[in-house]
Amino acid sequence: MTGAAVLVASAATRAGAGLVTVAVPASILPVVESAITEATFLPLPETDAGTAGGGAWPLLEERLGSVDALAMGPGMTTHPETSELIRRVVAEAPVPVVLDADGLNAFAGRSAELAGRRADAVLTPHAGEFGRLAGMSSREALEDRVGHVRKMAGELGCVVLLKGSRTVVAEPGGRAFVNATGGPYLATGGTGDVLTGTIAAFLAQGLRASDGAVLGAYVHGLAGRLAARGKGGRIAAPDVAAHLSAAVGSLTGEEAT
Repeated sequence: MTGAAVLVASAATRAGAGLVTVAVPASILPVVESAITEATFLPLPETDAGTAGGGAWPLLEERLGSVDALAMGPGMTTHPETSELIRRVVAEAPVPVVLDADGLNAFAGRSAELAGRRADAVLTPHAGEFGRLAGMSSREALEDRVGHVRKMAGELGCVVLLKGSRTVVAEPGGRAFVNATGGPYLATGGTGDVLTGTIAAFLAQGLRASDGAVLGAYVHGLAGRLAARGKGGRIAAPDVAAHLSAAVGSLTGEEAT
């Protein structure tokens, strides 16, 4: 899913990442390159289905030695070989990882494996993905949002961000935050990918995992609010990404327009 990679990379750049490298299966690289002009690229070996294959690990291992954070999962599919690659990268990555979408699905029914990582991780599930990780329905996940998120963060030793209205972020130590920005205008395809890139950019700039997740959720919601002005809430994910710079600027004393 080339659009997911484009949204993550665009958001990371606009949220302040100095240099973004996009690693995608070699066959879709021309499509992604045509949509992103500011990134560098790493073509990956792929499966017969065109998804990232197990042979990508040596290339990723080498590149991870020179980056500050990793965003993984959006658009990667649940191909068995790709899921195995995701699990290996998460276990061995030496830098903080933001895990979303199919990155989370790779751990469905085996979430305990997430506790064996080398580095910090931020999980950003929606209710369905949270339920698959926790072994419950999405409806059950929403019945006690703060309680369930705190429990998962403690058990897995990572920061968990449950998307929704309102988004909840929990630290492994039990502290939880409820995000005050955002709204129904963010309930559209691709906005989660924008959030993933935003958080990854903040981690790459040196923020702790919990601080990056909390700030990412806040800025993402603020960017959505700015994008929705005068549009009756009818916005798309690229609109949110386009307003990230203004949202960050408003927090540093620059006027958001």
